[in-house]
Amino acid sequence: MTDLERAFLTQLRQLSLPEPVNEWPFHPVRKWKFDFAWPELLIAVECEGGTYRGGRHTRGEGYHKDLDKYNEATRFGWKVYRFDSKHIISGEAAFYMEKILA
Repeated sequence: MTDLERAFLTQLRQLSLPEPVNEWPFHPVRKWKFDFAWPELLIAVECEGGTYRGGRHTRGEGYHKDLDKYNEATRFGWKVYRFDSKHIISGEAAFYMEKILA
């Protein structure tokens, strides 16, 4: 688990939200996993690190692969919420999920 993911999980716990599953494999063929998931609700969170440092999620091929993953997740009925480091560090991501999970 990355530092960003640990921070997000800590914030969820501080808000007493339902515990998500970390690294949930959602696809029957591909080895894709969600950073966090509430499988019974078909809700997932992806913590998009490196968005301000030219990380994998913002470069062409990485971004393209992310689109494949998220489109397949949608096809299987998942709602995927994506947050960058700014959302997570500020606590905005956890407060947003509090609304979603209410």
